[in-house]
This record gives sequence, C-alpha cells and structure tokens, in this order.
Amino acid sequence: MAAKKVSDSTPNMIDTFREFKENKNIDRTTLVSVLEESFRNVIAKIFGSDENFDVIVNPDKGDFEIYRNRMVVPDGEVEDQNKEISLSDAQKIEPDYEVGEDVSERVDFAKFGRRAILNLRQTLASKILELEHDSLYNKYKDRVGQIISGEVYQMWKREVLLVDDENNELILPKSEQIPADQYRKGETVRAVILRVDNENNNPKIILSRTSPMFLERLLEGEVPEINDGLISIKNIARMPGERAKVAVESYDDRIDPVGACVGVKGSRVHGIVRELCNENIDVINYTSNIKLYIQRALSPAKVSSINIDEENHKAEVYLQPEQVSLAIGRGGLNIKLASMLTGYTIDVFREIEDNEAEEDIYLEEFADEIDMWVIDAIKRIGLDTAKAVLNAPRDMLVEKADLEEETVDNVLRVLKAEFES
Repeated sequence: MAAKKVSDSTPNMIDTFREFKENKNIDRTTLVSVLEESFRNVIAKIFGSDENFDVIVNPDKGDFEIYRNRMVVPDGEVEDQNKEISLSDAQKIEPDYEVGEDVSERVDFAKFGRRAILNLRQTLASKILELEHDSLYNKYKDRVGQIISGEVYQMWKREVLLVDDENNELILPKSEQIPADQYRKGETVRAVILRVDNENNNPKIILSRTSPMFLERLLEGEVPEINDGLISIKNIARMPGERAKVAVESYDDRIDPVGACVGVKGSRVHGIVRELCNENIDVINYTSNIKLYIQRALSPAKVSSINIDEENHKAEVYLQPEQVSLAIGRGGLNIKLASMLTGYTIDVFREIEDNEAEEDIYLEEFADEIDMWVIDAIKRIGLDTAKAVLNAPRDMLVEKADLEEETVDNVLRVLKAEFES
C-alpha cells in the first residue's frame, strides 16, 4: 500500500511542473535541478541533512526515486540513525550485509506524512514561480523599444492587461494609451515595450502607445530607408492621437528624407496614421541651423523673422498677422509641438508697421479701466504697450501671464476700443 501512496501523492506535483515546463520552455537540466532541490529541501528538514540521500528525477516519465545511504555498524552502536544502520536491521534487507558496508535503501516519500508532502508542494510552487519570473524577465529585459503584439485579456480603469503568445502578462497603463483607443477582449493590440520593472523579482512588462519610440518603430517598419540607415530620425514630438512632428535627415544626397517617409500620396504614413487613431504626422527636414529648424517646425506657417536666445533656449518669432493662427495651431498644438521638437520656448508676435508703432500707448495709460495687477502680469511677459498686447496671441496671454480667459478678453476689448475710437 505504501508504494501506491507514493505514486498517488507525487505525480500531481511532477505533472504540474511538467506542464509548467511545456508552457515556459524551461530546459531539462533546470527542470531536473529544481525538482531535485525541492526534494532535498524537504529531506533536510526531516532528517537534518540530505547529504547521504540520492534523488533521481525522471521528468519524462513523471516519476522519481529517493534512496538513503547508511553505513552498517555493530548492533547497539548506532549513533546517527539517519547515517547508520545496525547489522541486524541491515541483514533484514539483505542477509549477507556486513559491518562497514553501505546500505542503499529506497525511501517511501509518502511515509513522511502529509506535512512533508505539503512542504514539498509549497517548495515546488515557490521555485516554479521564481523560475517563471526569471524566464519572463530574461525574455523581455533586452527588448525595450521593440514593438510587440498582445491579446487583450482584461480591461480596468487604470490599465489594460494583454497576454503574449506564451500567455505572459503585459501591462498597458491608461497614461500610455492613446485617448481615442478602444479595446475589446480578445482583439490584438500593438505597442512598444516601454520598460521592464523587476521589483522584488516580480517582473512587470510595461507597454506604451503614446511614446515617441512607438512612432519611431512604426516608421522604421514602413520606411526601408530608415531601417537601412540611409535616413535618420533626429527627433519626434507627439501629442498622442492628435498630431506629431518628426524631424528626419538623409545621409544620401540623392534621397529626399521627407518624401521617402511620407511616400507617394502619403502611402507610407497612411497605415501609421490609422494605427495611431488618425494622428496627423508632419515630417520635416532636420537642420543644425536652429533658426531654420524652428522655421520648419512651425510649418505650415511662414515665418518673417526670428530672434534666438541660445543661452536660455528661447526664440521670438515674428509673422504676418494672417500667419499667426497657423503658427499657433488649434488649441496651441502646432507651437507646442514645435517647441517640443526643437527644445526651444517659442513666442510668436505679429509684425506691425512703423507708423502703427508710433501710435502705440503704454499699458499704464489704461490703469483707470484695467486693474494694475493685470497690467503688471502682462508686463512681466515682456509686453509693455497696447499694440504689443493686441499683436500677441490670446492663448499666450492666458497661459504665460497666468490670467483668466475672461480677464484677457476684457483687456483686449478695452485696448481695441481705444484704437477704434
């Protein structure tokens, strides 16, 4: 009956580990080592030592054998029952045993009791989990920046859980999702591997669809010249799901980098735009000439002149009145992306004629209609006169002067009324 208990109590553990091996591609050597170590840990707890035990694991058949090796000593001289056996007890196993010989006896693991079996299962489970974590971390630690496809498994408020083709969990946080993204369980989603966290040996694979890296990898996949190293992506600025600007440079004078990236009638970016929920992609030629770079970054607006403060990374851009709204873009999007792409804070101004400048009025003259604290706030951003304020974009007054929209509208109304009168 004892032998039957061994076969009944342990194959479940072997089968469990074998199933794990098949799912996680654990090699045979590691498999055998983990099983053997788990058995030895339990044996050491029971007998105080496992050094005189042989553990033979056969994962292919799903079974194992344990043998205890003891030295035969005269009757009455056994000091350590784990390592020594009396002559009379040895001869019950084989009648021809003599003092000094080694006895190798198969151990019935089931006789160790339920606690030992439970201990073994817990040890195995712990080591399996550790191996699973190591396997996951090693698989992904060098893949940061690569695009991966995963199947939507579960959706929560703060993140979406995906699984890869080996059922490993991948996390797509809300902050890394394009606002217009919508997910359904079972559908396939593409994202870039943003980072691999491994706190307390508990790896987490974090994905992103909003990172500039995602757009960069998509471009590499669609534009062979980028993949071949003939065109370099110098920088990317994104407002995910809305608009992006990409600066590219060609290492071959015969290749137009912008044309190569866009493709005939936009053929190369159409698929990317769809992947990014109709995010508009502007591709511009990179240049080390910062004035020209800012000018290109503000496209489609046509810039009249630029003043550069290289030390503070600031730029004052002057445009014809009809070009100002193009430079700023809807909701300030174009100027924000241009600033992100170039690394410069960009202020835009409308050009005015000299005769208009002569008719200008200092803001202090309006103190009877505009609160002085409002005037001071506007002056702190470099606007001292009425024409300067009227020529500045409304969004800039709200954002940089830190004023309420209603306050800014009141200021503009007062100043316009003065010149209209």
